[in-house]
Amino acid sequence: MISTEQLLGFSAMALAIIVIPGPTVLFVVGRALAHGRRTAMTSVAGNELGALLMTVLVALGIGSIVERSILVFTALKLIGAAYIIYLGVQAFRNRRSLEGAMDELDAGQRRGSARELWQGFVVGATNPKTIVFFAAVLPQFVERGNGHVPLQMMIFGLVFCLIALLCDSVWGLTAAAARSWFARSPHRLAAVGGTGGLMMIGLGLTVATTGRKD
Repeated sequence: MISTEQLLGFSAMALAIIVIPGPTVLFVVGRALAHGRRTAMTSVAGNELGALLMTVLVALGIGSIVERSILVFTALKLIGAAYIIYLGVQAFRNRRSLEGAMDELDAGQRRGSARELWQGFVVGATNPKTIVFFAAVLPQFVERGNGHVPLQMMIFGLVFCLIALLCDSVWGLTAAAARSWFARSPHRLAAVGGTGGLMMIGLGLTVATTGRKD
C-alpha cells in the first residue's frame, strides 16, 4: 500500500524536522533538568502518545479544520502554552526539594510515572505545530489511488512518532546525564531544577506568542 520511496521520502523529511530543537525538545530537556531521567523518558513517551492522537485526528479530517480555523488553532495553542507554563512554575517552586524527590518509594514512583505520562501526553496533544505539520505534510505523501487514505496517514504518523521517540530520548538522556553531575551538590541541583522550570516557562510563553496570526 505504501511504497518504499514514499516511506523513505517521508522519513527523511520527518528526521530533518525532528532533529532541529523545537518545543518538544525544550520541554523534554526542561523536564530532564528539573526532575531527572525517569521523568524525561516518561514525558517523551507521553509526548509521542499525544502526537499519535494528532495523527488519528488529522487522518479523520480534524487537522484540516485546525489548519483553516484561526480560532481553533489559537485556542489549542493557548491551552498547551498555559499547561507548559504551569509545569514550569511547579518545577521552579519545587527546585529545592529535588534531592528528596530522588529517594521516592517505589509506590510513589509508580503514581508519579502515571502523572508524568499524562503531563507529557497533554503537551504533545495540544501542540498546534504538530497538528498543522501533520495536516500540511501527511497528505503530500499519500497515494489516493492506493486507497485507504486515513490508514496511509496513520502509518506515516506512526513513523514520525517512532523517529521522534528515538531523537527526543537522546535529548532527554543527555540532559539527565548533565543533571546527575549537578546532583553531587544540593546547590547545583536546585539551580538545575530552577533552570529546567524557567526553560518550560519560556517555552510556554514562546508558544503562546508565536505562530500563525492570519
